[in-house]
Amino acid sequence: MSDNTTTNLIIIPWESLPDEILTNIFVFLPIKSIIICTSVSKAWKSLIKNPTFISTHLHHSLNKNQNLLFIGPLFIGLYTENQKEFCALHNEDDAYFTQHARFDYPYNRKYCVVGTCNGLLLLSDVGNNSFCLWNPCVGKLLKLPSPNVTYATHGKFHASIGFGFDPKTKDYKVIRVVTLLESLGLEKTRTQVEIYTLSTGQWRMFRTDLAPICGVYWTDPQIFINGALHWVAFRVCDNNLHNFVLVFDLGDEVFHEILLPEFPRLMYDSVSVYRNSIALFEKDNGFLHIWAMKEYGVVSSWTKVLSLPSSSQGFFGSRDDIPRALGFRRNGEVILKVDGGRLISLDLETREIKDLRIIGCKKTIVDYYVESLVLLDKAANSEDTY
Repeated sequence: MSDNTTTNLIIIPWESLPDEILTNIFVFLPIKSIIICTSVSKAWKSLIKNPTFISTHLHHSLNKNQNLLFIGPLFIGLYTENQKEFCALHNEDDAYFTQHARFDYPYNRKYCVVGTCNGLLLLSDVGNNSFCLWNPCVGKLLKLPSPNVTYATHGKFHASIGFGFDPKTKDYKVIRVVTLLESLGLEKTRTQVEIYTLSTGQWRMFRTDLAPICGVYWTDPQIFINGALHWVAFRVCDNNLHNFVLVFDLGDEVFHEILLPEFPRLMYDSVSVYRNSIALFEKDNGFLHIWAMKEYGVVSSWTKVLSLPSSSQGFFGSRDDIPRALGFRRNGEVILKVDGGRLISLDLETREIKDLRIIGCKKTIVDYYVESLVLLDKAANSEDTY
């Protein structure tokens, strides 16, 4: 090519790029960069806040398998009455379990996290009567309307909460299962169930004749897996207390039950996500037992994977009688809270222990997490939290 030959370059302005190309670029950007892009132009803002793009970005994030773990609430230093609560995302792929992001709680002390799904956190007050949906990555906070079942309408009760994603309608749902205190015999009395859907922004009552006859341990966390919510529930039969896992399918909106392994003496238990199935934490007479359902829904696959007597706590360098199990990492390791709130990770097979260098508190929970743009297109009826 001769020296006097010139090459003409065609420069295409960003605003002239097709939406398909912009979408393929935006989905690879960090959340903070995507938020900044909404301020570049009205066209970009409209594209990014479109529910189709939000869904595409979520699908991309889930497929990337970022291995983020949510842990919160947490504190820094010694506990004080006015100390600020925060939650943290940790990268499980990092050998040092480094902190990926940190977010201060929008309502300090008043609300706690009772569920996580697709980057959303469901916050609830102590009595499970007031709720907020919070996406800390985009700084969006949505206060839910008051539920239908209140102390004024139904007297004293305990309410248990579930939160998850309906794969059929592509909608988020909050399920509130109310156990009336005056009917704790629970031989015949059905619970009161109401459902909030994000798309409608309203609560609706579930058919009474389809509600379960049981009680739900309102202080224990629920889990969402395989399109369904799971709680540990109980029923009184012949003056005996029978425990089981209560399951609510968000797509079909039906309840069913999963039987538990036969415990010699059940003192306390809660359910947790374990790989693609569920696990049960049981405290019994100075022991912590962990049962895993190796094949989801198959009762015969319940297997005791760990049993820790109180006399073994020196093994963790802990002064606690029994460690508290918070949840599992994706590699199957269980996260335990030991003395002083210290969090450790225990390999169930090798018994190898890792100090996560995190101090938890009484309300600390552990759950899988994915960064998302969910709620970005919603007009919040509460302040944004940027």
